Amino acid sequence: MILLEPNSFVLEETLLARFTSEKPEVVDITLVDFDNVIYHVQTSAEQRSILKLSVEMKYYSQVVGYGAEDILRREYGDYLVPAANSQYQIALQFNLEQLPADKAALAKHVSMLKRNVLASPFLRAFEYWESQQEGAGPLMATNYRDDEAIYVQAQQDRVTVIFSTLFKEEVDRVLGKVFLQEFVDARRQASIQNAPQVFYSSREAPLEIRHLSGLKQDESVGYVSFVLFPRHFADPEVREKTISQIQLFRDYLHYHIKCAKAYMHSRMRTRVQDFLKVINRAKPDRSVAVADKKTATGRYFRPNFRQPVAAASQSENGEW
Repeated sequence: MILLEPNSFVLEETLLARFTSEKPEVVDITLVDFDNVIYHVQTSAEQRSILKLSVEMKYYSQVVGYGAEDILRREYGDYLVPAANSQYQIALQFNLEQLPADKAALAKHVSMLKRNVLASPFLRAFEYWESQQEGAGPLMATNYRDDEAIYVQAQQDRVTVIFSTLFKEEVDRVLGKVFLQEFVDARRQASIQNAPQVFYSSREAPLEIRHLSGLKQDESVGYVSFVLFPRHFADPEVREKTISQIQLFRDYLHYHIKCAKAYMHSRMRTRVQDFLKVINRAKPDRSVAVADKKTATGRYFRPNFRQPVAAASQSENGEW
Protein backbone atom coordinates (compact mmCIF):
# COMPACT_ATOMS: atom_id res chain seq x y z
CA MET A 1 0.00 0.00 0.00
CA ILE A 2 1.14 3.53 -0.75
CA LEU A 3 0.88 6.70 1.30
CA LEU A 4 -0.68 9.73 -0.35
CA GLU A 5 1.18 13.02 -0.33
CA PRO A 6 -0.28 15.72 1.94
CA ASN A 7 0.11 18.47 -0.67
CA SER A 8 -1.78 19.02 -3.90
CA PHE A 9 0.60 17.89 -6.62
CA VAL A 10 -1.41 19.40 -9.47
CA LEU A 11 -1.49 22.77 -7.71
CA GLU A 12 2.25 22.62 -7.09
CA GLU A 13 2.96 21.87 -10.76
CA THR A 14 0.62 24.62 -11.93
CA LEU A 15 2.15 27.27 -9.66
CA LEU A 16 5.72 26.22 -10.44
CA ALA A 17 5.03 26.52 -14.17
CA ARG A 18 3.73 30.07 -13.66
CA PHE A 19 6.56 31.02 -11.28
CA THR A 20 9.31 29.85 -13.66
CA SER A 21 7.75 31.12 -16.88
CA GLU A 22 9.96 33.68 -18.63
CA LYS A 23 6.97 35.47 -20.13
CA PRO A 24 3.86 35.93 -17.94
CA GLU A 25 0.73 34.64 -19.60
CA VAL A 26 -2.98 35.10 -19.05
CA VAL A 27 -4.25 32.01 -17.24
CA ASP A 28 -7.60 30.95 -15.80
CA ILE A 29 -7.30 27.46 -14.32
CA THR A 30 -9.63 25.63 -11.92
CA LEU A 31 -8.27 22.66 -9.97
CA VAL A 32 -10.01 20.20 -7.64
CA ASP A 33 -8.44 18.51 -4.62
CA PHE A 34 -9.62 15.89 -2.15
CA ASP A 35 -12.64 16.71 0.03
CA ASN A 36 -14.21 19.00 -2.60
CA VAL A 37 -11.58 21.73 -2.24
CA ILE A 38 -11.40 23.97 -5.34
CA TYR A 39 -8.41 26.10 -6.40
CA HIS A 40 -8.73 28.92 -8.91
CA VAL A 41 -5.47 30.21 -10.45
CA GLN A 42 -5.90 33.41 -12.44
CA THR A 43 -3.99 36.28 -14.02
CA SER A 44 -5.59 39.18 -15.84
CA ALA A 45 -4.61 40.66 -19.19
CA GLU A 46 -4.06 44.07 -17.57
CA GLN A 47 -1.69 42.73 -14.86
CA ARG A 48 -0.06 39.59 -16.12
CA SER A 49 2.62 39.71 -13.44
CA ILE A 50 0.03 39.42 -10.64
CA LEU A 51 -1.07 35.84 -9.97
CA LYS A 52 -4.12 35.24 -7.76
CA LEU A 53 -4.97 31.97 -6.07
CA SER A 54 -8.49 31.60 -4.67
CA VAL A 55 -9.51 28.61 -2.54
CA GLU A 56 -12.99 27.29 -1.81
CA MET A 57 -13.42 25.16 1.34
CA LYS A 58 -16.95 24.37 2.43
CA TYR A 59 -15.79 23.61 5.98
CA TYR A 60 -13.69 26.75 6.36
CA SER A 61 -16.21 28.44 8.67
CA GLN A 62 -15.80 25.54 11.11
CA VAL A 63 -12.01 25.48 11.25
CA VAL A 64 -11.87 29.27 11.71
CA GLY A 65 -13.05 28.68 15.25
CA TYR A 66 -10.09 26.36 15.83
CA GLY A 67 -7.44 28.88 14.79
CA ALA A 68 -7.23 28.41 11.03
CA GLU A 69 -6.83 32.14 10.37
CA ASP A 70 -3.84 32.31 12.73
CA ILE A 71 -2.21 29.45 10.82
CA LEU A 72 -2.81 31.19 7.50
CA ARG A 73 -1.28 34.44 8.76
CA ARG A 74 1.71 32.57 10.11
CA GLU A 75 2.32 30.51 6.97
CA TYR A 76 1.21 32.87 4.18
CA GLY A 77 1.02 36.29 5.80
CA ASP A 78 2.87 38.13 3.03
CA TYR A 79 0.59 36.78 0.32
CA LEU A 80 -2.85 36.86 1.99
CA VAL A 81 -5.42 39.22 0.45
CA PRO A 82 -9.19 39.54 0.88
CA ALA A 83 -11.20 37.21 -1.32
CA ALA A 84 -12.78 39.10 -4.22
CA ASN A 85 -15.51 36.51 -4.81
CA SER A 86 -17.90 35.26 -2.14
CA GLN A 87 -17.52 31.74 -3.52
CA TYR A 88 -13.97 31.58 -2.16
CA GLN A 89 -12.88 31.84 1.47
CA ILE A 90 -9.10 32.18 1.04
CA ALA A 91 -7.13 34.27 -1.46
CA LEU A 92 -3.39 34.59 -2.06
CA GLN A 93 -1.69 37.02 -4.42
CA PHE A 94 1.81 36.70 -5.90
CA ASN A 95 3.90 39.23 -7.78
CA LEU A 96 5.74 37.13 -10.35
CA GLU A 97 8.47 39.75 -10.60
CA GLN A 98 9.23 39.71 -6.86
CA LEU A 99 9.32 36.02 -5.97
CA PRO A 100 11.97 34.48 -3.70
CA ALA A 101 14.93 32.69 -5.20
CA ASP A 102 13.65 29.20 -4.30
CA LYS A 103 10.48 29.19 -6.37
CA ALA A 104 10.05 25.41 -6.10
CA ALA A 105 9.94 25.62 -2.29
CA LEU A 106 7.32 28.38 -2.51
CA ALA A 107 5.11 26.32 -4.84
CA LYS A 108 5.49 23.33 -2.52
CA HIS A 109 4.56 25.40 0.52
CA VAL A 110 1.47 26.89 -1.13
CA SER A 111 0.32 23.42 -2.25
CA MET A 112 0.19 22.48 1.47
CA LEU A 113 -2.51 25.09 2.12
CA LYS A 114 -5.37 22.61 2.54
CA ARG A 115 -3.27 20.50 4.89
CA ASN A 116 -2.32 23.50 7.01
CA VAL A 117 -5.91 24.74 7.31
CA LEU A 118 -7.25 21.32 8.28
CA ALA A 119 -4.47 20.96 10.86
CA SER A 120 -6.05 23.62 13.10
CA PRO A 121 -8.26 21.31 15.23
CA PHE A 122 -5.35 18.90 15.72
CA LEU A 123 -3.03 21.69 16.86
CA ARG A 124 -5.71 23.04 19.19
CA ALA A 125 -6.11 19.58 20.75
CA PHE A 126 -2.34 19.18 21.19
CA GLU A 127 -2.16 22.60 22.86
CA TYR A 128 -4.92 21.59 25.26
CA TRP A 129 -2.94 18.47 26.21
CA GLU A 130 0.17 20.57 26.82
CA SER A 131 -1.79 22.86 29.18
CA GLN A 132 -2.44 19.87 31.48
CA GLN A 133 -5.99 20.94 32.20
CA GLU A 134 -8.27 18.58 34.07
CA GLY A 135 -10.98 16.71 32.22
CA ALA A 136 -11.60 16.31 28.51
CA GLY A 137 -11.19 19.19 26.11
CA PRO A 138 -13.86 20.48 23.72
CA LEU A 139 -15.07 18.17 20.97
CA MET A 140 -14.08 19.76 17.65
CA ALA A 141 -16.07 18.59 14.62
CA THR A 142 -15.16 19.32 11.00
CA ASN A 143 -17.66 18.32 8.31
CA TYR A 144 -15.09 18.09 5.55
CA ARG A 145 -17.41 16.09 3.24
CA ASP A 146 -21.15 15.61 2.81
CA ASP A 147 -22.37 13.34 5.65
CA GLU A 148 -18.77 12.74 6.78
CA ALA A 149 -16.82 14.45 9.54
CA ILE A 150 -13.64 14.41 11.63
CA TYR A 151 -13.98 14.68 15.41
CA VAL A 152 -10.97 15.61 17.56
CA GLN A 153 -10.96 15.69 21.35
CA ALA A 154 -8.05 16.04 23.76
CA GLN A 155 -7.83 14.39 27.17
CA GLN A 156 -5.21 14.42 29.90
CA ASP A 157 -3.20 11.49 28.55
CA ARG A 158 -4.26 11.18 24.90
CA VAL A 159 -5.99 12.73 21.90
CA THR A 160 -8.84 10.88 20.20
CA VAL A 161 -9.54 11.33 16.48
CA ILE A 162 -12.76 9.86 15.05
CA PHE A 163 -13.58 9.56 11.35
CA SER A 164 -17.10 8.94 10.11
CA THR A 165 -16.96 7.51 6.61
CA LEU A 166 -19.80 6.76 4.24
CA PHE A 167 -19.90 3.74 1.92
CA LYS A 168 -22.36 4.34 -0.90
CA GLU A 169 -22.03 0.91 -2.54
CA GLU A 170 -22.43 -2.56 -1.06
CA VAL A 171 -19.08 -3.73 -2.45
CA ASP A 172 -17.31 -0.72 -0.94
CA ARG A 173 -18.95 -1.49 2.38
CA VAL A 174 -17.67 -5.07 2.41
CA LEU A 175 -14.15 -4.15 1.33
CA GLY A 176 -14.09 -1.23 3.77
CA LYS A 177 -14.87 -3.53 6.67
CA VAL A 178 -12.04 -5.84 5.63
CA PHE A 179 -9.55 -2.96 5.43
CA LEU A 180 -10.65 -1.39 8.71
CA GLN A 181 -10.61 -4.68 10.58
CA GLU A 182 -7.07 -5.19 9.32
CA PHE A 183 -6.10 -1.86 10.90
CA VAL A 184 -7.38 -3.17 14.22
CA ASP A 185 -5.71 -6.58 13.94
CA ALA A 186 -2.39 -5.37 12.53
CA ARG A 187 -1.50 -3.50 15.72
CA ARG A 188 -1.17 -6.81 17.54
CA GLN A 189 2.09 -7.40 15.70
CA ALA A 190 5.17 -6.71 17.79
CA SER A 191 6.79 -4.59 15.07
CA ILE A 192 4.10 -1.87 15.19
CA GLN A 193 3.20 -1.72 18.86
CA ASN A 194 4.00 2.00 18.88
CA ALA A 195 1.27 2.75 16.32
CA PRO A 196 -1.91 4.49 17.51
CA GLN A 197 -4.72 2.33 18.78
CA VAL A 198 -7.48 1.83 16.20
CA PHE A 199 -11.12 0.96 16.88
CA TYR A 200 -13.75 0.34 14.24
CA SER A 201 -17.51 0.20 14.62
CA SER A 202 -20.36 0.20 12.12
CA ARG A 203 -23.75 1.79 12.66
CA GLU A 204 -23.18 2.57 16.35
CA ALA A 205 -21.18 5.75 16.97
CA PRO A 206 -18.31 5.81 19.50
CA LEU A 207 -19.03 6.94 23.03
CA GLU A 208 -17.28 10.30 22.55
CA ILE A 209 -19.76 11.48 19.90
CA ARG A 210 -22.83 9.42 20.75
CA HIS A 211 -24.53 12.43 22.34
CA LEU A 212 -24.45 14.44 19.09
CA SER A 213 -27.66 14.81 17.13
CA GLY A 214 -28.02 14.07 13.46
CA LEU A 215 -25.63 11.11 13.33
CA LYS A 216 -26.48 8.46 10.75
CA GLN A 217 -26.83 4.97 12.17
CA ASP A 218 -27.20 2.47 9.36
CA GLU A 219 -25.09 -0.05 7.49
CA SER A 220 -23.64 2.57 5.14
CA VAL A 221 -21.74 4.43 7.90
CA GLY A 222 -18.57 3.33 9.65
CA TYR A 223 -16.66 4.98 12.50
CA VAL A 224 -12.90 4.68 12.91
CA SER A 225 -11.26 5.93 16.11
CA PHE A 226 -7.54 6.66 16.46
CA VAL A 227 -6.08 7.11 19.94
CA LEU A 228 -2.95 9.27 19.80
CA PHE A 229 -0.58 9.13 22.76
CA PRO A 230 2.09 11.72 23.65
CA ARG A 231 4.74 9.81 21.70
CA HIS A 232 2.76 10.64 18.55
CA PHE A 233 2.68 14.42 19.02
CA ALA A 234 5.00 15.54 21.85
CA ASP A 235 7.95 16.05 19.49
CA PRO A 236 7.31 18.90 17.00
CA GLU A 237 8.65 16.99 13.99
CA VAL A 238 6.64 13.85 14.83
CA ARG A 239 3.58 16.04 15.43
CA GLU A 240 3.67 17.50 11.92
CA LYS A 241 4.08 14.05 10.40
CA THR A 242 1.19 12.68 12.45
CA ILE A 243 -1.12 15.47 11.33
CA SER A 244 -0.19 15.02 7.66
CA GLN A 245 -0.79 11.27 7.70
CA ILE A 246 -3.97 11.11 9.77
CA GLN A 247 -5.69 13.80 7.69
CA LEU A 248 -5.51 11.61 4.61
CA PHE A 249 -6.94 8.49 6.24
CA ARG A 250 -10.30 8.73 4.51
CA ASP A 251 -8.72 9.34 1.08
CA TYR A 252 -6.20 6.56 1.77
CA LEU A 253 -8.99 4.10 2.63
CA HIS A 254 -11.21 4.82 -0.38
CA TYR A 255 -8.23 4.97 -2.74
CA HIS A 256 -7.19 1.42 -1.83
CA ILE A 257 -10.79 0.19 -1.97
CA LYS A 258 -10.96 1.38 -5.58
CA CYS A 259 -7.56 -0.20 -6.32
CA ALA A 260 -8.75 -3.51 -4.84
CA LYS A 261 -11.91 -3.43 -6.97
CA ALA A 262 -9.90 -2.64 -10.11
CA TYR A 263 -7.50 -5.53 -9.37
CA MET A 264 -10.33 -8.01 -8.79
CA HIS A 265 -12.09 -6.91 -11.97
CA SER A 266 -8.91 -7.41 -14.00
CA ARG A 267 -8.44 -10.87 -12.48
CA MET A 268 -12.04 -11.81 -13.28
CA ARG A 269 -11.67 -10.63 -16.88
CA THR A 270 -8.48 -12.66 -17.23
CA ARG A 271 -10.19 -15.78 -15.85
CA VAL A 272 -13.16 -15.36 -18.20
CA GLN A 273 -10.79 -15.09 -21.16
CA ASP A 274 -9.05 -18.31 -20.06
CA PHE A 275 -12.40 -20.11 -19.81
CA LEU A 276 -13.37 -18.90 -23.29
CA LYS A 277 -10.13 -20.29 -24.69
CA VAL A 278 -10.87 -23.70 -23.16
CA ILE A 279 -14.42 -23.68 -24.55
CA ASN A 280 -13.20 -22.67 -28.01
CA ARG A 281 -10.67 -25.51 -28.04
CA ALA A 282 -13.46 -27.99 -27.22
CA LYS A 283 -15.52 -27.06 -30.30
CA PRO A 284 -15.16 -29.49 -33.25
CA ASP A 285 -13.68 -27.88 -36.35
CA ARG A 286 -16.25 -28.61 -39.08
CA SER A 287 -14.53 -26.44 -41.68
CA VAL A 288 -11.86 -29.08 -42.31
CA ALA A 289 -12.89 -31.98 -44.52
CA VAL A 290 -12.90 -35.32 -42.70
CA ALA A 291 -10.83 -37.98 -44.46
CA ASP A 292 -12.53 -41.27 -45.40
CA LYS A 293 -11.64 -44.13 -43.12
CA LYS A 294 -11.94 -47.88 -43.69
CA THR A 295 -13.46 -50.30 -41.25
CA ALA A 296 -12.03 -53.73 -40.48
CA THR A 297 -14.12 -55.25 -43.26
CA GLY A 298 -12.78 -52.85 -45.86
CA ARG A 299 -15.80 -50.58 -46.05
CA TYR A 300 -15.51 -46.80 -46.03
CA PHE A 301 -16.61 -44.97 -42.89
CA ARG A 302 -17.88 -41.46 -43.36
CA PRO A 303 -18.95 -39.84 -40.05
CA ASN A 304 -22.11 -37.78 -40.31
CA PHE A 305 -23.45 -35.64 -37.52
CA ARG A 306 -26.80 -37.02 -36.49
CA GLN A 307 -29.70 -34.67 -36.96
CA PRO A 308 -32.46 -34.30 -34.38
CA VAL A 309 -35.49 -36.47 -34.98
CA ALA A 310 -37.82 -33.51 -35.55
CA ALA A 311 -35.40 -31.93 -38.01
CA ALA A 312 -34.98 -35.20 -39.91
CA SER A 313 -38.73 -35.69 -40.27
CA GLN A 314 -39.19 -32.15 -41.53
CA SER A 315 -36.45 -32.58 -44.11
CA GLU A 316 -38.10 -35.76 -45.44
CA ASN A 317 -41.48 -34.06 -45.77
CA GLY A 318 -39.93 -30.95 -47.28
CA GLU A 319 -41.24 -28.74 -44.49
CA TRP A 320 -38.36 -26.30 -44.15
